[in-house]
Amino acid sequence: MIIEFRCEREYARRWMSRETLSIDGRDVPVQIAWTATAEPRPAGLDALFELERMVLHKSQHSGANRLNVDSAPPQARTETADVIVDFTGGARDPSNSARLYLRPLFNGVAGENAALAAILAGDLPVIDIVNEIDGSVLDRGHPSSEIAAGLGGALETVMARTLTMVAAILSGRPRIVPQLAPLAGNGSRRGPVGYVTRGLAVSIAKEIYRLCCYAPHWHVGWRFNDGAGVWQTGDLSGPSWNVLGDPGSHFYADPFPITWHGRTFVFFEDLDHRVGKGIISAIEFGDNGPTGAAVPVLEEPWHLSYPFLIEDGGELWMIPESSIHKDVALYKCVRFPDKWERHATLLSGLELADVTITQHNGLHYLFGAWRDGTGGYSDSLAIYYADHLLGPWLPHASNPVLIDRASTRPAGNFVTINGRLWRPVQNCTDGYGAALALAEVVELSPTTFRQIVRHSLKPGPAWPGRKLHTLNRCGRLEVIDGSHVQPKTRALASRSPSAVLPARTNPSTAR
Repeated sequence: MIIEFRCEREYARRWMSRETLSIDGRDVPVQIAWTATAEPRPAGLDALFELERMVLHKSQHSGANRLNVDSAPPQARTETADVIVDFTGGARDPSNSARLYLRPLFNGVAGENAALAAILAGDLPVIDIVNEIDGSVLDRGHPSSEIAAGLGGALETVMARTLTMVAAILSGRPRIVPQLAPLAGNGSRRGPVGYVTRGLAVSIAKEIYRLCCYAPHWHVGWRFNDGAGVWQTGDLSGPSWNVLGDPGSHFYADPFPITWHGRTFVFFEDLDHRVGKGIISAIEFGDNGPTGAAVPVLEEPWHLSYPFLIEDGGELWMIPESSIHKDVALYKCVRFPDKWERHATLLSGLELADVTITQHNGLHYLFGAWRDGTGGYSDSLAIYYADHLLGPWLPHASNPVLIDRASTRPAGNFVTINGRLWRPVQNCTDGYGAALALAEVVELSPTTFRQIVRHSLKPGPAWPGRKLHTLNRCGRLEVIDGSHVQPKTRALASRSPSAVLPARTNPSTAR
């Protein structure tokens, strides 16, 4: 198979300088057909990209930077392409004989200008991949922007996810096309200069913030609830939430509670800001709250977080996130709660975050946020299935089954209510970990997947702050997490293990 990218020569970008596209582990040849400019870009755009490269990206090139193409006539196609991917806004040549002609659309419009228009309006666009031969939409996704620094970073992220979708289509796997309405924009379009200027100002403000404060500083919320919980009410109302005290130079996040052999512990990510690496710690809970201090229970040379717990075969197991190590590792509890041994590698060679497992219709299903290349960390959902916890784990027929920053990344244990399967998901529309959603899984098999988001949860009067990205429950004990401002000069070593969170916080100081 020969793939041809059709790109505008005058606006060649570094992401176009590829000779192959990875499809299911195979490097498929790519050739570029340079075309004439369909419509000009905003004046001075390349100078602004270069300014961003120097200031935001510390002189490192990104995929959005200009690619130097020599002044020879447009490249002659060396071979007849089987597949054309047209990134321009120009018309398709009806005489073209390619068996498949793909056109990426950004909020329903073709061409790089459409992607830039969405970004300048304040958001990344919904991406459609359309078969120009019959007009059908073959795939649809909405990328996340948590690592998209500036205008160039946003454009690179959009194009990275576009290539993810193209590769998935060309793999031959069936695609699940979700209903994702394009955003109308917030009416705040600034133009390239205004966008880049604001981006640089925000970058400087963030650097000042990091000098003065630990960022982000997550904390764990907990409460005992004898009545209807979050899953029943669809909100954070009910008994007041308490904050699990931390040493100040550490943050706590991703709480997972469990009762094992008559004792209840909450396991969580414990990150030392001074080191920048997470371990897994745990704290015991009694009838009135935490008892004693948090204790480290698992550490590796690499970062660990999201300590998903599962009981299987009479044993207790943990799958901490280790996406930076590019594997999904299973640990066995050999002494509760503080001794765990690596038992097996369930999946390897991929970045899969926040792995969460459920059993459904006789199979185990493993969900995780999959990262592909230079795209975001929170917008692509991969599912694997197996007869047993130890595997072998097989990929879902349509991986990635969903590309949507608002409803992809796992946020805690699955829950079954009245025979219906639910999953908490991170809603990263307003940034990583900004909010939660509760999604009902209405179809799940090795070849199908469909979920419907029923409720959205955001920080507010019941849980002040600016973040919310994990929800779990064990008996009466409900746990969540969030973040707040943590000045580096504040002495917190003497804080008690638990403190009651005030019912309201000044919104101007909540982070």
